[in-house]
Amino acid sequence: MKLALFDLDHTLLPIDSDHSWGVFTTELGWNDPVVFAQRNDDFYAHYQAGTLDIHDYVRFATQAARERGAAAAARAHDRYMDEVIRPRITTEALALVRSHQQAGDTVMIVTATNEFVTRPIAQAFGVHELIAVELERDASGWITGEIQGTPSFREGKVTRVAQWLAQQGLSWDDVEMSFYSDSMNDLPLLEKAHHPVATNPDARLRQLATERGWRILELFQE
Repeated sequence: MKLALFDLDHTLLPIDSDHSWGVFTTELGWNDPVVFAQRNDDFYAHYQAGTLDIHDYVRFATQAARERGAAAAARAHDRYMDEVIRPRITTEALALVRSHQQAGDTVMIVTATNEFVTRPIAQAFGVHELIAVELERDASGWITGEIQGTPSFREGKVTRVAQWLAQQGLSWDDVEMSFYSDSMNDLPLLEKAHHPVATNPDARLRQLATERGWRILELFQE
């Protein structure tokens, strides 16, 4: 099996979908604009530095939606897709995904952003296989703010892909894998890939990719 794995934020999208969802809900009046913006930016800086506590972040990032409830959150996400995400899905990113699909590869998005934010985005790209941070749900089926299982973040992406392979009756030896990512946070999975592609890479990943002779892809100008 040929696998084409894609990180999402700053790889297929020129924005961070989790961060921008927080900005969007603040614009809706769901958050204190000053306090939320500061914490949102702080968490994003920790992500970039590789020091993010993913559990704390998911509690923070889902709080507004949890408090508003499932119906209001779904309506807001529909607007978010129309106003924020779809205008930023580039023809170049779509063409890259389609090229792998047309080659017969199994295409998957593997992201550290949670499933609530990202599943509709994966669908907009025409990608049916999504590994994202899975959210724990209460008896009513609504999210609690906790993470279910292993978060798909840093080494957790390797774990989650291995779990997916096992569900298909496969191991790493049964696949030829390409992985596209912008971030040094994804180094564990990039090192597992047969074809690592540093895509719109951050400074640290660009340097490493250059040293190792990995392909560097500039998919769009941010």
